[in-house]
Amino acid sequence: MDFELWWLLPIPALFFAMGWIAARIDIKHLLRESRALPLSYFRGLNFLLNEQPDKAIESFIEVVKVDPQTIDLHFALGNLFRRQGEIDRAIRMHQNLLDRPDLPADKRQTAVFELAQDFHRAGLLDRAEELFSRLDGGPFEVQALGFLLQIYEQEKDWQKAIATTKRMEALAKRPYFKEIAHYYCELAQNALLRSQFDDARQFIEQALAEYKLCARAAMLLGDVESQRGDHTAAIAAWQRIESQNPAFLGLVADRLADAYRKIGDVAQGIRVLRSYEDQYPSLDSLTALFNQILAHEGAESATQLIKDELARNPTLLGLDKLLEAQLMAAPADRRHDLELVKGLVGQHIKRLGMYRCENCGFRAKQYYWRCPGCGKWETYSPRRTESPDGFA
Repeated sequence: MDFELWWLLPIPALFFAMGWIAARIDIKHLLRESRALPLSYFRGLNFLLNEQPDKAIESFIEVVKVDPQTIDLHFALGNLFRRQGEIDRAIRMHQNLLDRPDLPADKRQTAVFELAQDFHRAGLLDRAEELFSRLDGGPFEVQALGFLLQIYEQEKDWQKAIATTKRMEALAKRPYFKEIAHYYCELAQNALLRSQFDDARQFIEQALAEYKLCARAAMLLGDVESQRGDHTAAIAAWQRIESQNPAFLGLVADRLADAYRKIGDVAQGIRVLRSYEDQYPSLDSLTALFNQILAHEGAESATQLIKDELARNPTLLGLDKLLEAQLMAAPADRRHDLELVKGLVGQHIKRLGMYRCENCGFRAKQYYWRCPGCGKWETYSPRRTESPDGFA
Protein backbone atom coordinates (compact mmCIF):
# COMPACT_ATOMS: atom_id res chain seq x y z
CA MET A 1 0.00 0.00 0.00
CA ASP A 2 1.39 3.42 -1.01
CA PHE A 3 2.02 5.88 1.83
CA GLU A 4 0.33 9.27 1.31
CA LEU A 5 2.72 12.08 2.43
CA TRP A 6 -0.05 14.65 2.64
CA TRP A 7 -1.36 12.84 5.76
CA LEU A 8 1.65 14.24 7.66
CA LEU A 9 0.82 17.88 6.92
CA PRO A 10 -1.72 18.39 9.79
CA ILE A 11 0.67 16.97 12.43
CA PRO A 12 2.75 20.16 13.05
CA ALA A 13 -0.44 22.17 13.34
CA LEU A 14 -1.81 19.62 15.85
CA PHE A 15 1.32 19.86 18.03
CA PHE A 16 1.22 23.66 17.89
CA ALA A 17 -2.41 23.65 18.99
CA MET A 18 -1.67 21.29 21.89
CA GLY A 19 1.25 23.48 23.04
CA TRP A 20 -0.90 26.61 22.85
CA ILE A 21 -3.65 25.00 24.93
CA ALA A 22 -1.12 23.76 27.53
CA ALA A 23 0.46 27.22 27.76
CA ARG A 24 -2.97 28.81 28.25
CA ILE A 25 -3.75 26.34 31.05
CA ASP A 26 -0.40 27.06 32.78
CA ILE A 27 -0.90 30.81 32.48
CA LYS A 28 -4.42 30.59 33.92
CA HIS A 29 -3.12 28.44 36.78
CA LEU A 30 -0.30 30.91 37.49
CA LEU A 31 -2.67 33.87 37.41
CA ARG A 32 -5.11 32.08 39.72
CA GLU A 33 -2.29 31.40 42.23
CA SER A 34 -1.00 34.96 41.96
CA ARG A 35 -4.46 36.40 42.76
CA ALA A 36 -4.60 34.12 45.82
CA LEU A 37 -1.40 35.62 47.26
CA PRO A 38 -1.72 38.80 49.33
CA LEU A 39 -0.16 41.98 47.99
CA SER A 40 2.17 42.02 51.02
CA TYR A 41 3.88 38.89 49.66
CA PHE A 42 4.97 40.67 46.50
CA ARG A 43 5.98 43.76 48.46
CA GLY A 44 8.17 41.54 50.64
CA LEU A 45 9.82 39.97 47.60
CA ASN A 46 10.47 43.42 46.17
CA PHE A 47 12.09 44.57 49.43
CA LEU A 48 14.29 41.47 49.44
CA LEU A 49 15.40 42.10 45.88
CA ASN A 50 16.27 45.67 46.86
CA GLU A 51 18.24 44.43 49.91
CA GLN A 52 15.81 45.89 52.45
CA PRO A 53 15.37 42.92 54.81
CA ASP A 54 13.71 44.94 57.63
CA LYS A 55 10.86 46.06 55.38
CA ALA A 56 10.65 42.58 53.85
CA ILE A 57 10.13 41.10 57.32
CA GLU A 58 7.25 43.51 58.00
CA SER A 59 5.56 42.58 54.73
CA PHE A 60 5.95 38.82 55.29
CA ILE A 61 4.55 39.13 58.82
CA GLU A 62 1.39 40.61 57.28
CA VAL A 63 1.16 37.60 54.94
CA VAL A 64 1.53 35.14 57.83
CA LYS A 65 -1.25 36.94 59.75
CA VAL A 66 -3.57 36.64 56.74
CA ASP A 67 -2.66 33.01 55.97
CA PRO A 68 -1.10 31.14 58.92
CA GLN A 69 -0.84 27.95 56.82
CA THR A 70 2.06 29.31 54.76
CA ILE A 71 4.68 26.99 56.30
CA ASP A 72 7.48 27.73 53.85
CA LEU A 73 6.99 31.45 54.44
CA HIS A 74 7.35 30.83 58.18
CA PHE A 75 10.73 29.24 57.46
CA ALA A 76 11.80 32.13 55.24
CA LEU A 77 10.72 34.62 57.90
CA GLY A 78 12.56 32.73 60.63
CA ASN A 79 15.74 32.75 58.53
CA LEU A 80 15.40 36.49 57.99
CA PHE A 81 15.03 37.04 61.74
CA ARG A 82 18.18 34.98 62.41
CA ARG A 83 20.21 36.77 59.74
CA GLN A 84 19.12 40.14 61.18
CA GLY A 85 20.21 39.06 64.67
CA GLU A 86 16.64 38.87 66.03
CA ILE A 87 17.25 35.42 67.48
CA ASP A 88 14.35 35.48 69.96
CA ARG A 89 11.82 36.09 67.18
CA ALA A 90 13.42 33.36 65.04
CA ILE A 91 13.19 30.91 67.95
CA ARG A 92 9.50 31.77 68.54
CA MET A 93 8.73 31.40 64.83
CA HIS A 94 10.31 27.95 64.53
CA GLN A 95 9.04 26.79 67.94
CA ASN A 96 5.47 27.69 66.93
CA LEU A 97 5.86 25.54 63.82
CA LEU A 98 7.06 22.57 65.90
CA ASP A 99 4.08 22.97 68.23
CA ARG A 100 1.64 22.45 65.35
CA PRO A 101 0.28 18.89 65.46
CA ASP A 102 -0.55 18.95 61.72
CA LEU A 103 3.01 19.75 60.64
CA PRO A 104 4.18 17.15 58.03
CA ALA A 105 7.12 14.94 59.02
CA ASP A 106 9.52 16.46 56.46
CA LYS A 107 8.63 20.00 57.55
CA ARG A 108 9.11 18.97 61.19
CA GLN A 109 12.68 17.91 60.41
CA THR A 110 13.29 21.28 58.77
CA ALA A 111 11.82 23.08 61.79
CA VAL A 112 14.09 21.13 64.16
CA PHE A 113 17.14 22.01 62.04
CA GLU A 114 16.20 25.70 61.87
CA LEU A 115 15.48 25.90 65.61
CA ALA A 116 18.80 24.20 66.38
CA GLN A 117 20.57 26.85 64.30
CA ASP A 118 18.73 29.56 66.24
CA PHE A 119 19.93 28.12 69.56
CA HIS A 120 23.47 27.78 68.19
CA ARG A 121 23.47 31.40 67.03
CA ALA A 122 22.14 32.46 70.47
CA GLY A 123 24.96 30.59 72.23
CA LEU A 124 22.61 28.06 73.83
CA LEU A 125 24.94 25.21 72.92
CA ASP A 126 23.38 22.50 75.09
CA ARG A 127 19.93 23.02 73.54
CA ALA A 128 21.42 23.27 70.05
CA GLU A 129 23.37 20.04 70.60
CA GLU A 130 20.23 18.21 71.72
CA LEU A 131 18.29 19.28 68.61
CA PHE A 132 21.12 18.62 66.14
CA SER A 133 21.50 15.13 67.66
CA ARG A 134 17.82 14.42 66.85
CA LEU A 135 18.53 14.76 63.12
CA ASP A 136 20.44 11.46 62.82
CA GLY A 137 19.42 9.52 59.73
CA GLY A 138 17.50 12.42 58.22
CA PRO A 139 18.15 14.73 55.27
CA PHE A 140 19.97 17.25 57.49
CA GLU A 141 22.29 14.74 59.18
CA VAL A 142 25.54 15.83 57.51
CA GLN A 143 24.83 19.54 58.09
CA ALA A 144 23.85 18.83 61.69
CA LEU A 145 27.10 16.95 62.25
CA GLY A 146 29.01 19.99 61.00
CA PHE A 147 27.29 22.18 63.59
CA LEU A 148 27.85 19.57 66.31
CA LEU A 149 31.54 19.56 65.44
CA GLN A 150 31.67 23.34 65.88
CA ILE A 151 30.03 22.96 69.30
CA TYR A 152 32.45 20.25 70.43
CA GLU A 153 35.46 22.25 69.24
CA GLN A 154 34.17 25.32 71.08
CA GLU A 155 33.62 23.27 74.24
CA LYS A 156 36.93 21.42 73.74
CA ASP A 157 35.14 18.08 73.99
CA TRP A 158 37.70 16.32 71.80
CA GLN A 159 36.39 12.76 72.28
CA LYS A 160 32.97 13.76 70.94
CA ALA A 161 34.68 15.72 68.17
CA ILE A 162 36.56 12.58 67.12
CA ALA A 163 33.39 10.45 67.11
CA THR A 164 31.46 13.10 65.14
CA THR A 165 34.23 13.56 62.57
CA LYS A 166 34.44 9.82 61.97
CA ARG A 167 30.69 9.76 61.29
CA MET A 168 31.14 12.65 58.88
CA GLU A 169 33.88 10.70 57.11
CA ALA A 170 31.52 7.78 56.58
CA LEU A 171 28.61 9.91 55.37
CA ALA A 172 30.46 12.51 53.29
CA LYS A 173 32.93 9.98 51.81
CA ARG A 174 35.85 12.34 52.32
CA PRO A 175 38.86 12.06 54.66
CA TYR A 176 39.23 14.09 57.86
CA PHE A 177 42.44 12.43 59.06
CA LYS A 178 44.24 15.72 59.71
CA GLU A 179 41.44 17.07 61.90
CA ILE A 180 41.15 13.79 63.85
CA ALA A 181 44.92 13.75 64.42
CA HIS A 182 44.75 17.24 65.90
CA TYR A 183 41.90 16.23 68.22
CA TYR A 184 44.12 13.43 69.53
CA CYS A 185 46.94 15.95 69.89
CA GLU A 186 44.66 18.18 71.95
CA LEU A 187 43.94 15.23 74.22
CA ALA A 188 47.67 14.50 74.44
CA GLN A 189 48.38 18.15 75.27
CA ASN A 190 45.83 18.07 78.11
CA ALA A 191 47.29 14.80 79.45
CA LEU A 192 50.78 16.29 79.30
CA LEU A 193 49.69 19.31 81.33
CA ARG A 194 48.53 16.88 84.03
CA SER A 195 51.82 14.92 83.76
CA GLN A 196 49.89 11.84 82.60
CA PHE A 197 52.69 10.70 80.31
CA ASP A 198 51.31 7.25 79.43
CA ASP A 199 47.96 8.71 78.37
CA ALA A 200 49.73 11.42 76.38
CA ARG A 201 51.85 8.85 74.54
CA GLN A 202 48.74 6.79 73.73
CA PHE A 203 46.94 9.78 72.24
CA ILE A 204 50.08 10.70 70.24
CA GLU A 205 50.23 7.16 68.82
CA GLN A 206 46.56 7.44 67.80
CA ALA A 207 47.27 10.79 66.14
CA LEU A 208 50.16 9.32 64.14
CA ALA A 209 48.01 6.31 63.22
CA GLU A 210 45.51 8.73 61.67
CA TYR A 211 48.10 11.03 60.09
CA LYS A 212 51.66 9.77 60.04
CA LEU A 213 52.98 13.13 58.81
CA CYS A 214 51.55 14.98 61.81
CA ALA A 215 54.47 17.16 62.91
CA ARG A 216 52.52 18.29 65.95
CA ALA A 217 52.38 14.71 67.26
CA ALA A 218 56.17 14.41 66.93
CA MET A 219 56.61 17.71 68.73
CA LEU A 220 54.37 16.54 71.58
CA LEU A 221 56.22 13.23 71.79
CA GLY A 222 59.46 15.18 72.23
CA ASP A 223 57.79 17.29 74.93
CA VAL A 224 56.68 14.12 76.75
CA GLU A 225 60.22 12.70 76.70
CA SER A 226 61.68 16.04 77.76
CA GLN A 227 59.38 16.32 80.76
CA ARG A 228 60.23 12.75 81.70
CA GLY A 229 63.90 13.75 81.68
CA ASP A 230 64.95 11.66 78.67
CA HIS A 231 66.42 14.45 76.54
CA THR A 232 68.09 12.09 74.09
CA ALA A 233 64.70 10.54 73.27
CA ALA A 234 63.22 14.03 73.03
CA ILE A 235 65.86 15.04 70.46
CA ALA A 236 65.11 11.91 68.43
CA ALA A 237 61.38 12.70 68.47
CA TRP A 238 61.86 16.30 67.36
CA GLN A 239 64.32 15.32 64.63
CA ARG A 240 61.63 13.00 63.25
CA ILE A 241 59.92 16.15 62.00
CA GLU A 242 62.52 16.41 59.23
CA SER A 243 61.05 13.30 57.57
CA GLN A 244 57.47 14.53 58.09
CA ASN A 245 57.58 18.19 57.14
CA PRO A 246 60.94 19.99 57.61
CA ALA A 247 59.24 23.40 57.49
CA PHE A 248 58.14 22.75 61.09
CA LEU A 249 61.70 22.31 62.37
CA GLY A 250 61.92 26.01 63.18
CA LEU A 251 59.15 25.56 65.78
CA VAL A 252 61.33 23.14 67.78
CA ALA A 253 64.70 24.85 67.24
CA ASP A 254 64.82 26.34 70.75
CA ARG A 255 63.76 23.02 72.30
CA LEU A 256 66.49 21.18 70.42
CA ALA A 257 69.12 23.68 71.53
CA ASP A 258 68.00 23.37 75.15
CA ALA A 259 67.97 19.55 75.01
CA TYR A 260 71.52 19.43 73.61
CA ARG A 261 72.61 21.82 76.36
CA LYS A 262 71.08 19.55 79.01
CA ILE A 263 72.89 16.46 77.71
CA GLY A 264 76.15 18.45 77.66
CA ASP A 265 76.68 18.54 73.89
CA VAL A 266 76.18 22.18 72.90
CA ALA A 267 78.57 21.89 69.96
CA GLN A 268 76.49 19.12 68.39
CA GLY A 269 73.36 21.18 68.95
CA ILE A 270 74.91 24.11 67.10
CA ARG A 271 75.94 21.81 64.24
CA VAL A 272 72.40 20.40 63.96
CA LEU A 273 70.77 23.84 64.03
CA ARG A 274 73.26 25.16 61.46
CA SER A 275 72.45 22.23 59.19
CA TYR A 276 68.72 22.91 59.51
CA GLU A 277 69.20 26.62 58.83
CA ASP A 278 71.25 25.85 55.72
CA GLN A 279 68.70 23.37 54.33
CA TYR A 280 65.39 24.74 55.65
CA PRO A 281 65.97 28.42 56.50
CA SER A 282 63.51 30.13 58.82
CA LEU A 283 63.51 33.08 61.18
CA ASP A 284 62.95 30.78 64.17
CA SER A 285 65.88 28.50 63.33
CA LEU A 286 68.11 31.50 62.72
CA THR A 287 67.15 33.09 66.05
CA ALA A 288 67.81 29.87 67.97
CA LEU A 289 71.14 29.33 66.23
CA PHE A 290 72.17 32.97 66.78
CA ASN A 291 71.40 32.76 70.52
CA GLN A 292 73.39 29.54 70.89
CA ILE A 293 76.43 30.86 69.03
CA LEU A 294 76.29 34.18 70.86
CA ALA A 295 76.17 32.40 74.25
CA HIS A 296 78.82 29.75 73.57
CA GLU A 297 81.10 31.08 70.79
CA GLY A 298 80.91 34.80 71.34
CA ALA A 299 79.75 37.96 69.57
CA GLU A 300 82.26 37.66 66.74
CA SER A 301 80.99 34.26 65.62
CA ALA A 302 77.37 35.39 66.01
CA THR A 303 78.11 38.49 63.92
CA GLN A 304 79.65 36.38 61.17
CA LEU A 305 76.60 34.07 61.18
CA ILE A 306 74.23 37.00 60.65
CA LYS A 307 76.49 38.56 58.00
CA ASP A 308 76.46 35.31 56.04
CA GLU A 309 72.69 35.07 56.42
CA LEU A 310 72.15 38.68 55.34
CA ALA A 311 74.26 38.08 52.23
CA ARG A 312 72.04 35.13 51.38
CA ASN A 313 68.70 36.54 52.55
CA PRO A 314 68.62 40.25 53.54
CA THR A 315 65.97 40.93 56.22
CA LEU A 316 65.34 43.62 58.83
CA LEU A 317 65.09 40.94 61.52
CA GLY A 318 68.53 39.69 60.51
CA LEU A 319 69.86 43.26 60.67
CA ASP A 320 68.40 43.60 64.17
CA LYS A 321 70.29 40.47 65.28
CA LEU A 322 73.49 41.79 63.68
CA LEU A 323 73.18 45.03 65.62
CA GLU A 324 72.58 43.04 68.80
CA ALA A 325 75.78 41.06 68.30
CA GLN A 326 77.79 44.19 67.42
CA LEU A 327 76.51 46.00 70.49
CA MET A 328 77.97 43.32 72.74
CA ALA A 329 81.44 43.68 71.21
CA ALA A 330 81.38 47.42 70.52
CA PRO A 331 83.54 49.86 72.49
CA ALA A 332 81.73 52.29 74.77
CA ASP A 333 82.05 55.26 72.39
CA ARG A 334 80.18 53.41 69.60
CA ARG A 335 77.38 51.89 71.66
CA HIS A 336 75.21 55.00 71.68
CA ASP A 337 75.11 55.14 67.86
CA LEU A 338 74.46 51.40 67.56
CA GLU A 339 71.68 51.57 70.15
CA LEU A 340 70.08 54.44 68.23
CA VAL A 341 70.15 52.47 64.96
CA LYS A 342 68.89 49.33 66.69
CA GLY A 343 66.04 51.31 68.22
CA LEU A 344 65.01 52.64 64.81
CA VAL A 345 65.13 49.16 63.27
CA GLY A 346 63.21 47.81 66.27
CA GLN A 347 60.36 50.27 65.61
CA HIS A 348 60.03 48.92 62.06
CA ILE A 349 60.11 45.22 62.92
CA LYS A 350 57.38 45.30 65.59
CA ARG A 351 54.76 44.29 63.00
CA LEU A 352 57.06 41.87 61.21
CA GLY A 353 57.83 38.23 61.81
CA MET A 354 54.17 37.16 61.73
CA TYR A 355 52.57 33.80 61.05
CA ARG A 356 49.80 33.89 58.47
CA CYS A 357 46.81 31.60 57.88
CA GLU A 358 46.83 30.40 54.29
CA ASN A 359 43.03 29.97 54.37
CA CYS A 360 41.77 33.33 55.66
CA GLY A 361 44.90 35.47 55.96
CA PHE A 362 44.66 35.94 59.76
CA ARG A 363 48.08 36.98 61.11
CA ALA A 364 49.53 36.42 64.59
CA LYS A 365 52.79 36.68 66.48
CA GLN A 366 52.49 33.12 67.79
CA TYR A 367 51.88 29.92 65.87
CA TYR A 368 48.37 28.44 66.06
CA TRP A 369 47.50 24.88 65.07
CA ARG A 370 43.88 25.99 64.69
CA CYS A 371 43.36 29.40 63.14
CA PRO A 372 41.49 31.80 65.47
CA GLY A 373 40.08 33.51 62.39
CA CYS A 374 38.53 30.71 60.35
CA GLY A 375 38.77 27.72 62.70
CA LYS A 376 40.65 25.55 60.19
CA TRP A 377 43.38 23.17 61.34
CA GLU A 378 47.05 23.45 60.34
CA THR A 379 46.53 26.29 57.88
CA TYR A 380 49.33 28.47 59.30
CA SER A 381 52.62 28.34 57.51
CA PRO A 382 55.30 27.41 60.10
CA ARG A 383 57.60 29.98 58.52
CA ARG A 384 57.18 33.54 59.69
CA THR A 385 57.22 36.28 57.09
CA GLU A 386 58.59 39.80 57.19
CA SER A 387 56.10 41.47 54.89
CA PRO A 388 53.46 43.55 56.75
CA ASP A 389 50.57 42.19 54.69
CA GLY A 390 51.51 38.64 55.54
CA PHE A 391 52.75 37.63 52.10
CA ALA A 392 56.24 36.22 51.61
